[in-house]
Amino acid sequence: MVKRLFPAWRALSVAALAGVIAGGVAVYVSGGLPGNNGVELSAADQACQANADRARSLAAAATGDVAAVVAADPPRSLSALAFKGPEAVDMSLADFAGRTVLLNLWATWCAPCREEMPSLDALEMQSGGDEFEVVAVNIDTGDDTKPKKFLQDIGIVTLGYYRDASMGIFNELKRQGLALGLPVTLLVGPDGCLLAHMNGPADWGGEDAARFVGAALGRPG
Repeated sequence: MVKRLFPAWRALSVAALAGVIAGGVAVYVSGGLPGNNGVELSAADQACQANADRARSLAAAATGDVAAVVAADPPRSLSALAFKGPEAVDMSLADFAGRTVLLNLWATWCAPCREEMPSLDALEMQSGGDEFEVVAVNIDTGDDTKPKKFLQDIGIVTLGYYRDASMGIFNELKRQGLALGLPVTLLVGPDGCLLAHMNGPADWGGEDAARFVGAALGRPG
């Protein structure tokens, strides 16, 4: 059983503090979202806006342990987000086309990230497959030694190993107003469109998260 995490209202402040301590992750962002302030939307972003109603309904289905999830406003394409996959292969979210993804960014120095990692592993074990995957991307700088040792030490057995030592993926999400600190989690549809997101940790191994993911996959509650 995964230990229940601290309430959502504390999550952002803790994540912010972790970012400040690490010294490498900016906590606050400025500027508008795509489509605001006269920024022209790409064709992919325009296509994603057809998911607005679905995004709102999914956010409404996020209750209890995942109540901090908010709807993408507006939905936009995240297919170009890039990182390293297993065996250090270059990949992006476009490689998951046809599959719903729960994208999570974490680091070993981020205490709430470390706390929620077993629950992400549990969610992948329960729901992962051809339709859905938890893609937890580590953004520690340096080599793989520390993150791999951490995952081994806490018994992570199901999550794939994804990395971005450049922190480019975090900086891009920060630029889009989606990442305020760590952890940050995003629900991305099979078309690569952002549907919902949250900052801060959650118990992803519990019934509330299972219902939320089930709703995203169109499964009866």
